[in-house]
Amino acid sequence: MQFVYPAFLFALFALIIPVIIHLFNFRRYHKVYFSNVQFLKEVQEQQASGRNLKERLILASRLLALTFLVFAFARPYIPGALTTKPGQQQIVSIFVDNSYSMQALSREGTLLDEARARAKEIAQTYNINTRFQILTQDFDGKHQRLLSRDEFNDAVDAIKISAQSRGMQAIINRQQSLLQTQGNAKSSAFVVSDFQKNMGSGKLTLDTALNVNFIQLKANPLPNIAADSVWLLSAVHRPGESEKLVIRLHNYADEKAVNVPLKLLINGAQKALGSYTINPNSTQIDTLSFSGLQAGWQRAELQLQDNPVTFDNQFYFSFYVQAQMPILLISGDKPDIYLNAAFGSDTFFKVTQTTDGHVDYSSLQQYPLIAISNVKTVSGGLAQQLKVYVQKGGTLAFFPAADADLGSYQSLLQPLNAAYPEKLVKEATKVSAINLKAQVYRNTFENMPQNPDLPQVKSYYQLNNNLSAGGEKLLMLSGNQPFWEQFKYRQGKVYVSTVPLDETFSNLPKHALFVTTMLRIALLSGHDQPLYYTLGNSESIETAPVQIGPNEILTLVQGDQKIIPDVRRQEGSTLLYLSDQLHKPGHYQLIKQDSTVQWLAFNNNRSESDLHYLTRARLQNMLPKKSIVLAPGDASIKTMLSESNFGLQLWKLCILLALIFLAAEIVLIRFYKPGKTVVS
Repeated sequence: MQFVYPAFLFALFALIIPVIIHLFNFRRYHKVYFSNVQFLKEVQEQQASGRNLKERLILASRLLALTFLVFAFARPYIPGALTTKPGQQQIVSIFVDNSYSMQALSREGTLLDEARARAKEIAQTYNINTRFQILTQDFDGKHQRLLSRDEFNDAVDAIKISAQSRGMQAIINRQQSLLQTQGNAKSSAFVVSDFQKNMGSGKLTLDTALNVNFIQLKANPLPNIAADSVWLLSAVHRPGESEKLVIRLHNYADEKAVNVPLKLLINGAQKALGSYTINPNSTQIDTLSFSGLQAGWQRAELQLQDNPVTFDNQFYFSFYVQAQMPILLISGDKPDIYLNAAFGSDTFFKVTQTTDGHVDYSSLQQYPLIAISNVKTVSGGLAQQLKVYVQKGGTLAFFPAADADLGSYQSLLQPLNAAYPEKLVKEATKVSAINLKAQVYRNTFENMPQNPDLPQVKSYYQLNNNLSAGGEKLLMLSGNQPFWEQFKYRQGKVYVSTVPLDETFSNLPKHALFVTTMLRIALLSGHDQPLYYTLGNSESIETAPVQIGPNEILTLVQGDQKIIPDVRRQEGSTLLYLSDQLHKPGHYQLIKQDSTVQWLAFNNNRSESDLHYLTRARLQNMLPKKSIVLAPGDASIKTMLSESNFGLQLWKLCILLALIFLAAEIVLIRFYKPGKTVVS
């Protein structure tokens, strides 16, 4: 047993006072006359014996009452494992989870309301000199300072629901970053949360000097369905054409969801409807079809009718419908008439032609498709720029020249993980097969005849066999040799032909299959920007190149909210860094001066939609042995923490015992009468 204020024990010297009173008890005696002295002696002996016992009991009661009263002021306690030294400065960091899942209901209202109350209860456990840090999912800079108890309570009342969702280790690291700067102060950390499984369940890396406690709040079980992700089947979107949107719905509940309605809105107009039945804890993928879009940016939204969890009922995304698709044709000394004719058949394609010596490298990223034809030698500079172009999502179609410099071709294609022409083969053959499973030809032909008319080949370049195994063959020669092959590199694609666009090599330039293939390659090309982003993701946002003058800025706007991102330029793109400035899902307009550059869509983190929680045993395994996991029940958090962290407090027991012995003294004085002998 130890004492919080041991100096009060000096008051035990006051125990001598009742002893002195007992030894020098000058009481007045009344004279009683008896006719026989013998009887008087007998009565005196019997009363003195009883009176001595009574006085000793009263003395013991007084001494014990005074002793326990002194102990009560000295605050005795049985130390716990985490008890601090008397007078030691204490710093307490309390994390209050304010993610979307904290909107769930419990017996005390929403989980966030209960978390606020628990945070204040924790603060009340400590003495008035303790300093506190409040921390939420937002990781606000203003929360990186210490507060008094009153300031802490005000900060707790100001906490609101946030779109952020962070892992447990990131939360602990944030708490440690402040507490480690506080010198020799005793540090403690608390995490008040519902502890969803998405927060992580691995062993936490903690400072050995830091005491961390978990306060787990229990929510009522709720069903929940959300749209996890969406994607469009077409990379290039044309005005008025039919589009197909693939959606993935997730049922996070343990019960089957029946006939959940969904609708698709684009620019505020309803474009598609659906109703879905999804099995428990499973996903379902479906395709919605729509059409009638105009050129320009499209602001799309999926709406689910799923109650009572509503924070993830909307899913936002945006995409661009091009009025025309720009295509760059790079040729040798003269323009390629065959490529120009293939794309000239459709006004949707806007063709720009240039020679290999006059390529504007800064504008390459604006072309979804670049085609190289009849370039004898590819320069090192052009090869490097095309590599950057492809890895950022561009599509490169490559046709060799009749008098090719094969070494320069290898320098271009090998870094792109594409097969390169190795040697010229002068023998007549023909295309023997079409890979109808390839994306280029999928759903292109209504039916394929038994003996289709396929291109005839007089000479061709044999591709390097070591690399060609990693590609997807579009057209094959006899012996399964590639004639036209597709390769993927990073985010982009490379199409390599084994023949030049020259009729002395093959009849491909005038074959109908050439036009069909090139148009399909063009429509599947492009480095579309992501349809949506996730709030709380600290990564950069990459947009198409934006030219910014010295006095111009880019601004993200949603209603009255305006955000100026940090803008950085890199090869072929513009990067935006938002630094957690966005807190509300929806569509944001990227503006330069008064013109719209792009529409960006942001959604809540879908990890919050999974309302499954870590068990108490799992949480305890994440922590060191000295840390505890508390689940509020019948006892208050204040009582539980006092017993767990600050030892067993005995001062209340001391007061109770002091009162008991004072009461015993009163009873002895008033009601205890020593026995008397009757004189006859």
